[in-house]
Amino acid sequence: MIDLLKFDFSEMQIFDNYLIVTIKEGFTVSPSNNKTLIHIANTYYSNKDFVYISYRKHSYSVDPAVYYETSKIKNLIGFAVVSSNFKTKSNAEIEKLFLSKPFETFNNLEDAVAWAKSLLK
Repeated sequence: MIDLLKFDFSEMQIFDNYLIVTIKEGFTVSPSNNKTLIHIANTYYSNKDFVYISYRKHSYSVDPAVYYETSKIKNLIGFAVVSSNFKTKSNAEIEKLFLSKPFETFNNLEDAVAWAKSLLK
């Protein structure tokens, strides 16, 4: 891990070519939160591709409009959701419709990281 960033709404673990984001319980992710992601992308991944891994340990909601802005991040090459919760995974399948990048769901973090690394080869 390169860095660990803590915000009022999330924690982000920064790795060479991917980041793992854990959103706090009960939060609603809105398009305004994308400013943080764009800043992280510009700071840590300015000259290289990366994958966003959403580690959904807590219950929270996502405004699908978030994905419109997220799709504009040129060097974002994949988006993964990690959860073993059926409802969370079902919601992720709907969210997938709004993102124009590869988007997969996984039961565990290890599989999501392996998928991220496969996209980066």
